[in-house]
Amino acid sequence: MKNSDTTSGGKEPGTARRPKLSDRIVLSLRQDFLSGQVEIGRKLPTETQLSENFDVSRTVVREAIATLVADGLVETRQGAGIFVLGHQPSSTAVSIAVKDMSGNISHALNVLEVRIALEMESAALAATRRSASQEAQIQERFFEFEHLLKLAQPTGTADFAFHRAIAEATNNAFYVEVLDSLGSRTIPCDVTSPYATEDVLSFTYQAGLQREHLAILNAISAGDAPAARDAMRAHLAASQERYRQRLFERRTRYQSDQRS
Repeated sequence: MKNSDTTSGGKEPGTARRPKLSDRIVLSLRQDFLSGQVEIGRKLPTETQLSENFDVSRTVVREAIATLVADGLVETRQGAGIFVLGHQPSSTAVSIAVKDMSGNISHALNVLEVRIALEMESAALAATRRSASQEAQIQERFFEFEHLLKLAQPTGTADFAFHRAIAEATNNAFYVEVLDSLGSRTIPCDVTSPYATEDVLSFTYQAGLQREHLAILNAISAGDAPAARDAMRAHLAASQERYRQRLFERRTRYQSDQRS
């Protein structure tokens, strides 16, 4: 377990609400669950140990545990302690939508619409709330994508990790939770995505994504919330336009075939 109660760098006075201490504990523990660092069925440290680890009061720890219990991630057993139940949030409208995911472009457009609303604010908050280590992690994920791109290997996992690192830098666990519910299958250049085709897996396509990622990274590193918000909007709106272009090309080919 690591203490995530860090002070964000580049914060502009009066531009962001300081996250609750309990939210930071929830975010840190959820990251441990998702990474597999804490396995299902494992007993967590006691409230006293957690309060020492995170340098907070036991009251704050209890509030964080209550949130994790409500999410179905842990359970408290009288006289025994706190145990991990699962690594994913309990069923929500988002997770239900993901289960119903198909290869339809209409579904991809719907997911992108949700992501635009979510990730524009996520990027803006990351610009003002990020810690030095969180900023470094966003940059590391950016260069992981670049490394895989040069090796002509699938970049979907690194792409999702880049966006997830930005969500983590908001220091608000709910941004991470919603993005995790959407899952890495929402990244078009991932070979496991139902939307993946030869054109979206091409080097040119992915290099364009990386240029858009760079604009987001630069804005967050500069602590410029409006620019970060605009860069994320431009990135995801461009993805929407690419999908619409594929629909147009499909219709054009059909019309051409009908005439021949």
